[in-house]
Amino acid sequence: GILLNRQVLVESLIVFTVVLCVHTVVWDRFSWCVIALAIQAFYVQFKWDHLLRMGGAVFQFRTTANSGLLPASMVIPLLGIMMKERCRVAGIVYFERVGIVVASTGMAVALFLSVIAVGITKPVPTNTCILTGVAGSLIIYTMKHSLAVSEVIEVLEVLLIFVYLSMILLYLLPRCFTPGEALLVLGGISFVLNQLIKRSLNIIEGRGDPIDFFLLVIVVGVVLLGIFFTVLFSFMDSGTWISSMFFHIMTVVLGLGVIMPWLYRLIRRNPLLWLFHFLVQTQTRVYLLVYWTLLAISACVVVLCQNAKRSSESKKHQASTIIRKYFHFLVVATYIPGLVFDRQLLYIAAVLCLAVFVVLEYVRYFRIKPFGQMLRHLLSLFLDERDSGPLILTHIYLLLGMSLPVWLFPRPCAPKAVLSGAGAFVPYSGVLAVGIGDTVASIFGSTVGEIKWPGTKKTFEGTMTAIFAQIIAVALILIFDSSVDLNASYAWILGSISLVSLLEAYTTQIDNLLLPLYLQILLMA
Repeated sequence: GILLNRQVLVESLIVFTVVLCVHTVVWDRFSWCVIALAIQAFYVQFKWDHLLRMGGAVFQFRTTANSGLLPASMVIPLLGIMMKERCRVAGIVYFERVGIVVASTGMAVALFLSVIAVGITKPVPTNTCILTGVAGSLIIYTMKHSLAVSEVIEVLEVLLIFVYLSMILLYLLPRCFTPGEALLVLGGISFVLNQLIKRSLNIIEGRGDPIDFFLLVIVVGVVLLGIFFTVLFSFMDSGTWISSMFFHIMTVVLGLGVIMPWLYRLIRRNPLLWLFHFLVQTQTRVYLLVYWTLLAISACVVVLCQNAKRSSESKKHQASTIIRKYFHFLVVATYIPGLVFDRQLLYIAAVLCLAVFVVLEYVRYFRIKPFGQMLRHLLSLFLDERDSGPLILTHIYLLLGMSLPVWLFPRPCAPKAVLSGAGAFVPYSGVLAVGIGDTVASIFGSTVGEIKWPGTKKTFEGTMTAIFAQIIAVALILIFDSSVDLNASYAWILGSISLVSLLEAYTTQIDNLLLPLYLQILLMA
C-alpha cells in the first residue's frame, strides 16, 4: 500500500504541475474552479482506492490499477478551457462558447463521480465531504454567472446521458475500466451523443462539414449496436449459427436502415457516394490508401506468424513487449504520412477504423460464427494485465489515443496565425506521446533499464530515451511538415514532453488514452 500511495502521490504531483502550467498561461474565473476540483479529486481518489482495495465499490472496476480519478477529472475541463482561450484569441465567439460548455460539463461529470465515491464510503469522510461541497459550490456559482440558460440545459443533458450510460455499461462490463477511465470514455461518449441529438434536431441548410458528422454518427451507432446486442444475447446463446446469422443481418439492417439515413439527413447527400468521392478525390489519397492497406496486411501477417509460433511451441506462449510495440510502430508509420499529406483523409480513415475495431470486438466477445472463436484464439496471445475484463480494449485505446488529437484539433479556431509555435504540434501529440514516447520507453526500459523510478516498475533509462526520441521526432516533423513553424517555444515543448513522459512512468491508467490528451493540453497552452 505504501508503494502504491507514493506512486499515486507522484502522479498527482505531475497532474497538479500540468494544471498550474496551463493556468500560468490562462488565468480566469474558471481557473479557480479547476484548482478546487483538482484538490477535491485528489482527496476522493484516496477514498476510492480504499474502496477498491476493500472490495467495497458499487461496480466491479479494474483491479490492477488505482482509481485514477484525479488525472481523468482534469482532462475535459482543461481541454475546454484551452479551446475557449484559443477561440477567444481568434475571435470566434461560437466556438468560444462551446469551449466554456465543454469545461463546465467536464467539471460537472467529474464532480458527480466524486459525490458517488464519497456517498458509498463508510464511515462518511467529513474532510472530503466539506471539500466536495466547497468545490461544488464554486463550480455551480461560476456556471451560474458564465453560462446562458440553454448552455446550462446542455450541461445537464450530458450529465444525464452520462449517468444512464455509466449505470448500463459499468454493470454490463465488469473489470473493464478504472473509475478514471470510465469517466473519460463514458464522458466522451455522452458528449458525442448529446452533440448528435442537438445537431439532428436543428439542422441548418448547408451548415456543418460531412467529416464532423461522420465521427458523431459512427460512434453513436457503434455504441447503440453494442448495447442492443448485449441486451439481446443475455436472453439467447450468442454462439449458435442462428444467433450469428441474426447478428450479421441486424448489423447490416442497422447500418443501412438507421446509420445511413441518419447521415443522409445530416449531410444531404448519399453517404456512401460521398465517401467514395472523398477517398479518390486526389492522387495523394489513393497512394496513402494503398500504403495503409499494405501496413494492415503486414499487421495481420505478424499476428498469424506469432500464433503459428505458439502452436509449434505448444506451451503458454505470450507475445513479448517488443512484438506488442511493433504495432505501435505500425501505427506511427500510418499516422505520420496522414498528418503530413492529408489530415482530412486521416480523420475519416481513423473513424472507419474505429468502427471496424469495435465491431470485430463484438464478434470476438459474443463468439459470433464463423470468426468469433478464431479471433479469441488469435488475440489471446497479445493480452496484457490491463485487459482483465471481458473486453479486449488496449488496441482500441491505442487507436483512440492516436486519433483524438486529430479529431479534437480545433479546425474552426485554427487559422495559421493562432496555432503557430508549440500549438502546431497539437495533431501530432498522439504520435509523440504514445507512438514514439511510450514505445521507446517500454522497449528500452525492458531491455537495458536498471534504475527503477521509486515505487514503480518503470525505469529511469526508459523515460530518458523516450524524451530523447520525442525530441528527435519533433526535429524530423519540423523538417518534413512545412505547416509547422516554431518561433521560440522550444523550452515549452521540451517541458511538455518531459512532464508527459514522467506521467507515463507513474500512471497506472491506460496510458494510450491519457498521455496524448495531456500532451495536447500542454501544447495548446
